[in-house]
Amino acid sequence: MPVLSLRNACFRISDRVLLDNVTLQINSGERIGLLGRNGAGKSTLMRIMSGELLPDEGIAQIENSVRSSRLIQEVPEGADRPVIDIIQNGLSHVHKPGTASDRVLDDQWKNERDLHNELTRFGLDGMATFSSLSSGMKRRVLLAQTLFQKPDLLLLDEPTNHLDIMAIAELEQFLLEYRGTLVFVTHDRIFLQTLATRIIEIDRGRLFDWTCDYHTFLNRKQLMLQEEEKHRQSFDKKLSQEEQWIRQGIKARRTRNEGRVRALEQMRLERRTRRERPGQATFQSSTAPRSGQLVIESRESSFGYDDVPVIKDLSLRILRGDKIGIIGSNGAGKSTLLKLLLKDIEPLKGDVRHGTDLQIVYYDQQREVLNEEMTVAEIVGEGQELLQINGKQRHLFSYLQDFLFNPEQAKQKAASLSGGERNRLLLARLLKHPSNLLVLDEPTNDLDAETLELLEEFVVQYTGTLLLVSHDRAFLNNIVTSTLVFEEKGVIREYIGGYDDYLRQVNSKTKPESPKTEPPSVKSTKQRRNRKQPKLSYHEQRELERIPDMISQMEEDLELLHEQVSSPSFLKGERSTILAANQAIEDLQTSLKQQYTRWEELEAEQSE
Repeated sequence: MPVLSLRNACFRISDRVLLDNVTLQINSGERIGLLGRNGAGKSTLMRIMSGELLPDEGIAQIENSVRSSRLIQEVPEGADRPVIDIIQNGLSHVHKPGTASDRVLDDQWKNERDLHNELTRFGLDGMATFSSLSSGMKRRVLLAQTLFQKPDLLLLDEPTNHLDIMAIAELEQFLLEYRGTLVFVTHDRIFLQTLATRIIEIDRGRLFDWTCDYHTFLNRKQLMLQEEEKHRQSFDKKLSQEEQWIRQGIKARRTRNEGRVRALEQMRLERRTRRERPGQATFQSSTAPRSGQLVIESRESSFGYDDVPVIKDLSLRILRGDKIGIIGSNGAGKSTLLKLLLKDIEPLKGDVRHGTDLQIVYYDQQREVLNEEMTVAEIVGEGQELLQINGKQRHLFSYLQDFLFNPEQAKQKAASLSGGERNRLLLARLLKHPSNLLVLDEPTNDLDAETLELLEEFVVQYTGTLLLVSHDRAFLNNIVTSTLVFEEKGVIREYIGGYDDYLRQVNSKTKPESPKTEPPSVKSTKQRRNRKQPKLSYHEQRELERIPDMISQMEEDLELLHEQVSSPSFLKGERSTILAANQAIEDLQTSLKQQYTRWEELEAEQSE
């Protein structure tokens, strides 16, 4: 049974067409993932679905008996009201025949029971003030408010933003059991694969309907794009041939076919109105010289607030090239851990020290750092039109195009940007600075799938050291070499590998004899990546990863020593200096041979 339909709907913002004569029908019980580039119009379409907006042309119709509730993408700052009041009266839009209070006041007991269920589900204090909560807890309140409405049509715009991993897994399970109709926008690929039975994609003002799961969609979309590219190349080739024919002059005109001329005019019109595929972002950072082998060392460090331990007796060595993921529940202290490791705060006990030559770039999840009244170019350029990127000058507008901001968008104010566009803007501003230690605090929020995968590729190829706070399980699985996990009472433990590897190691300790029951999110990740259990211990694995760099450094040192001792002026020096240099060469050659032997041993053990 249809619950919502769009017929020939159009919607524009200024001269920008977001929806171009689109038609869509959503049926009862479907779980639809809504995809599209940042700024393509996903949130606008959801507002039309909820009844908040009307299309400029065409019809948007929600069945009269259908109640809908929409979770907004942004987390508001204000509202000095109790959480329980927000849940009952809300910040998100509700479209229904009567208000939620009209329905529940007939049964006060049911109202109180439903409120208690939502408070319990999301771990909320009903009397807490909304404005005092963290972004993650505010997100939970908005989710509770949306679900409290008991909607038939549930519209969720980036529901996983700011939620911790456990909350995301619990939300997944709830939505799998939800009996209504679900339409959701998300950047979380595991969440999308777990839930979506149908994919709707907004691309250049059109809607593409894919009745399949996310992974099948990716394969089919790739084939469609290949066919589209072949068609465009064929079209452009034919258009070029026809343009050449029409320019042949008097002789050609005598024999010209008027039908062919009209066909050419039609081709010209089609080419002028063709909406090209938007380009891909190209994340490129300005690299700094290599840091020392030791990047950060924490020795029995502790930190807390008001006698409540946040970090307890943390001993940790981070070496050059490590990619460290950090996970924990909301409020556990992930951002505090970053500040401690970066020495922005001092430990109450213990010691944190840094290695040599560190150049740090820190991406903070807080959006307040953006001046809403400044343009994109002003925020990134910071008063400069020419930027130094890896020792080369680049014009500001050229650099911004790498992050999908064309010259026109570069002149827009930050206030007009979508959440994903703001994220790209922050990344563009930060990555122009040289770094060898990159710190990312929830960088994936609001990014579209394509940009997220490009960011992932960039981080994998980043040659420096990485500290990453993220709730995106696929992102963690594909990037990090080890994971720091907040456990009980401020205890932080390190596990080799990504999120799935952490779960596997914990499971092997707690349930060695029984098969593991995994949430759907983990199962879907395993379908993407069939990772083998490491055969080396954690320290052996890290040793194996470091050996190539150590060998490279030894060979460079050895070459310098050989150049030094072969110099005629050196041979005229003191005998003790010559003997010391020769001894250093001998020691280096011995160490180099030992490292090659150890490398072969570890490689052989890993491949068994």
